[in-house]
Amino acid sequence: MSPGEFDAWLRDPSRATLVMGVLNVTPDSFSDGGRFIDPAAAVARAEAMAAEGADLIDVGGESTRPGSLPVDSAEQVRRVIPVLRAARARLPGVTFSVDTTRSDVAAAALDAGAHVVNDVSAGRDDPALLPLIARRGAPVILMHMQGTPRTMQLNPTYSDVTGEVAAFLRGRLAAAADAGVDPGSVLLDPGIGFGKSVGHNLELLRRLSEFTDLGRPLVVGTSRKGFIGKVLGEKPPAPGKAPDPSARVFGTAATVAWAAANGAGVVRVHDVGPMSQVVRMVRSIKNGVGATGDATDRHTG
Repeated sequence: MSPGEFDAWLRDPSRATLVMGVLNVTPDSFSDGGRFIDPAAAVARAEAMAAEGADLIDVGGESTRPGSLPVDSAEQVRRVIPVLRAARARLPGVTFSVDTTRSDVAAAALDAGAHVVNDVSAGRDDPALLPLIARRGAPVILMHMQGTPRTMQLNPTYSDVTGEVAAFLRGRLAAAADAGVDPGSVLLDPGIGFGKSVGHNLELLRRLSEFTDLGRPLVVGTSRKGFIGKVLGEKPPAPGKAPDPSARVFGTAATVAWAAANGAGVVRVHDVGPMSQVVRMVRSIKNGVGATGDATDRHTG
């Protein structure tokens, strides 16, 4: 999906669910930290995700896993910009986003070929970010998070997690509009795994369709997250070793299918190939047609 096609998708009230591939160019992300810190490896991964069906690719130079610490802007730029420049040149038909809370990183990324800014702080970490988005006319993803990545999983507490997250997102949508951002360019993310317990995450998914009342596309990121492993009772591969997040692919697929069936506009995933198939299958179930538009199933076996 090209940037122009993405902008048209934003304006389409019957928009189909898109697949956003995760490209972490960090040494310490929870699932794939260190694998793509080399720019050549990162560009190759972007090409593979595009071939597997990614509509968007989200490039981030700062881990936001539970317990992580901030990375300064200069280091984020050093990690992200060479990858964006090279990948955008190789993949002009793909929309790239930058995963950052910093306005200077976002500005450099937009100059390097990113089209979307994905801010897990929803414009709270850097007061210059929303005005930048307004000036540049870029689409922006605003996400809910209780606390900071360092503290968010210590004791997440809510009286009504869905109601509180929805109210927060409504407030940030208003804040963006006050800063001059076109509300039609905003996507909203309930922040699965960001300051939520297992129960909170499951309730947000169960009540996901309620967020469609906000009137903006929803971004849902469940991929490989710890709550999936806890629900499924995963065990460490060996004593003293942490569970492998990549083994959560089937649990992830269940959450992606649920999200696509319940109003998600974008699913953010690591395993692009399998999750693209999940989204296509859900789309066909909802619409009653296959990939070719033929509603007749000719297979009898």
